[in-house]
Amino acid sequence: MLEPSNNDELPPIPPKRYFTIGEVGELCTVKPHVLRYWEQEFPQLKPVKRRGNRRYYQRQDVILIRQIKSLLYDQGFTIGGARQRMSGAEEPVKTNVDDKVYKELIKDLEEVIELL
Repeated sequence: MLEPSNNDELPPIPPKRYFTIGEVGELCTVKPHVLRYWEQEFPQLKPVKRRGNRRYYQRQDVILIRQIKSLLYDQGFTIGGARQRMSGAEEPVKTNVDDKVYKELIKDLEEVIELL
């Protein structure tokens, strides 16, 4: 989900167990207030909260934030669309045209090509 080109732009994730909101902001190039907002919008993003409601993110949280950032900023998803994509609730694209119409259209196009 995270584009390989984006991995080159972002710093590597250090081998630590917990990261503060400031560290995650630097690792993902996202401001802390945006991270707090994303916590409300994406149920998968649940950092550990300790003394004084301080947030501590784990490695999988950092990876998840990078995926969310890629969906929103690089791929152009809305918050709702990114939420659906992250939850895996993708529905197949529905069209109003059935296979019979496609076959007729292909046949008509082949006839036009033969005339040309």
